[in-house]
Parts: sequence; C-alpha cells; structure tokens
Amino acid sequence: MRYYVTFSSGDEIPVDVDHLPSGELAVSVRGRRIDADALVMGASTSMRIDNRVVDLWMEGAPPGVGVIARGRRFYARAESERQRAASALVSRGADAAPGTVTSPMPGRVLKVLVAEGAEVEAGAALVVVEAMKMENELVSPRAGTVKKVYVTPGSTVEGGARLVEIG
Repeated sequence: MRYYVTFSSGDEIPVDVDHLPSGELAVSVRGRRIDADALVMGASTSMRIDNRVVDLWMEGAPPGVGVIARGRRFYARAESERQRAASALVSRGADAAPGTVTSPMPGRVLKVLVAEGAEVEAGAALVVVEAMKMENELVSPRAGTVKKVYVTPGSTVEGGARLVEIG
C-alpha cells in the first residue's frame, strides 16, 4: 500500500509498505528500499530505520498529527492511497450531478449490470469495479431510469470517473 506523508513545510514523501507472508514489512521511500520496523507504545513510537533508532511522540489524531522527534516538533499528514482517493471524491462530490455514479478510486470495470433505459430502484447494483484487488459493487443513489452508461467491462477508470447516470 502506498502512503503519502506530507510535512508542514509542504514536502511530500511517498512511502510504500507491503506486508510480507513472514509478517515483516517491506518498506520503500521514494523508490529506495529501507530496512524499517516500529514499536508503538501509546503515544510513543520507537522506529528503526536502516539501523538508526528514532523515538517519536505523537499528538492529535491521524491523518494529521503533531510529532516530536529528537527534541524538535513538526506536523505531518499521513494518508493511504485509499484515504486520498476518498478525500478527492468528497471534494469533487459537489460537482457531480445528483444521479451520477462515479468510481470511488482508480480501477478496472469488471461488470456493467444495467443497460440504458432500464428502470432501477435506489440501492440497485449498477457496476462492479475492481480497485486495489477488491471488487466494489456500486449502487444507484436513487430510483429512476438509467440515462447513460459511460463504461464497458474491461475499461480502466480514474477515481471520480462517471460510470452511470440515473435520471
């Protein structure tokens, strides 16, 4: 899973964390593999990064936290790809028409379950999108008629892409 760590200075660092079958973590920062692990004890976290130990004290609630490390205080925001995609959709949600169903994140359309002109009830399944190795069944926000289907099975879509419009 990719995480984005953004500091109050505006610097952003992509961090990739993969859970290995052994239970260990494979961590890459800006594409460079590092040896890392962490021990969390309440508000205190002890991290080992490439054989250097750093103790962190955190305040606040994720994704935005205040951090004290080596006697210095700074603020950071840590978001997963999924959290970032969801935040982007919420901010774009006001732009979408009320009956438009959009993709919650980048992915691939597995199934289109309705055709243009079909009558649907609120909550009826419309499209199945695979994103991050998970199948997401997207449903109608209201009862109505399918006015437009924008995708076909196998299509790749970006987060926020229009999939189906209900009139």
